[in-house]
Amino acid sequence: MSVKTKTMSEEFRLFANVKVLVITALFIAMSIVLGKFLSFKIGDVIRISFENLTLQMAGIFFGPLIGLVTGVVADILGCILYGYAINPIITIGAGLIGFISGLLYRYTFKNKNLVRTVFSVGSAHLIGSVIVKTIGLYLYYKTPFTVMAWRVPTYIIITVLECFIIYRLMKNKAFTNQLESVTKK
Repeated sequence: MSVKTKTMSEEFRLFANVKVLVITALFIAMSIVLGKFLSFKIGDVIRISFENLTLQMAGIFFGPLIGLVTGVVADILGCILYGYAINPIITIGAGLIGFISGLLYRYTFKNKNLVRTVFSVGSAHLIGSVIVKTIGLYLYYKTPFTVMAWRVPTYIIITVLECFIIYRLMKNKAFTNQLESVTKK
C-alpha cells in the first residue's frame, strides 16, 4: 500500500495543516537528536547516525517540499543547538535528502514499493550525503578525500537500514491509513 500522491498545490496546502506541521516538527527534533546527540564515531573517520531517516520520511510521507524544509530547518537548528558552525553546503545537502527522496518516491516505480523506496532513499543519500555534504566537508574543513571515502560504505549500510524501516512502515496498513487521515484537509 502506498500513500496517495499529492499534486504540488495540494502539497503547499499541507503547510497549513496543523497535524502535518506537528509531525514535521517532530521529524526535525528526531533528526537533531539522532544526528547530533545519538550518533557515534568510529575513530576520526566514520560517524554513524540516522539523522537523515526522518528527513526522508518527511519527503516520502508529505512530499518533496516538506522534505526540503525539514532538512534545512533540522540542519540549521541542530548546528545551533550542538554548537557547530552552519555550513551552507551541508545544509543544502540535508535539504536535498528530504527533497530528492520525496520527489523520486512520488514519481518513480508506482507499483513497486520496495524498488521505489530503495531508489528514492539510495538516490537521496548518494546526491545529498555522499556528493553534496562531502563537497561541503572538503571546502569548509579541508577533510581529505581519502578520509571521506569511508562515507560510501557507511552510507550503503545506513541506506539499507533506512530502506527497511521506511518500507516496513509503508507496508503497514494501519500506519498508511493514519498517514492518509493526517494529510486530509
